[in-house]
Amino acid sequence: MFKHLHYSEVPAEKVAVEGADRVTVRWVISEDDGAPTFAMRIFEFEANGHTPYHSHDWEHEIFILAEDGYLTIDGEKRPIKPGDVVFIPGGMMHNLTAGDKGLRMMCLVPVGCR
Repeated sequence: MFKHLHYSEVPAEKVAVEGADRVTVRWVISEDDGAPTFAMRIFEFEANGHTPYHSHDWEHEIFILAEDGYLTIDGEKRPIKPGDVVFIPGGMMHNLTAGDKGLRMMCLVPVGCR
């Protein structure tokens, strides 16, 4: 199956995980599109929005698209900016927090990880 569209054509859903605040996700490519291995998501954070500090079994591959913020991983806070790439192995505690202007990032995870 082939898919081509602008990411903004996919509805943004509020991230409803406990501890998330002012973050939406767009599942731009997923198993619903026939993707057998990876899902691509676009996260948009309002100013100072954040994900919970958490871990899970699967990995993340992240590309920072716009604005800036912080990645906290295994207790260490690191600044992130457009063009940065991040690999988070499964099992590592992490969260992302937007700066004063917000944050937009692309994140790849194995299909089925919701």
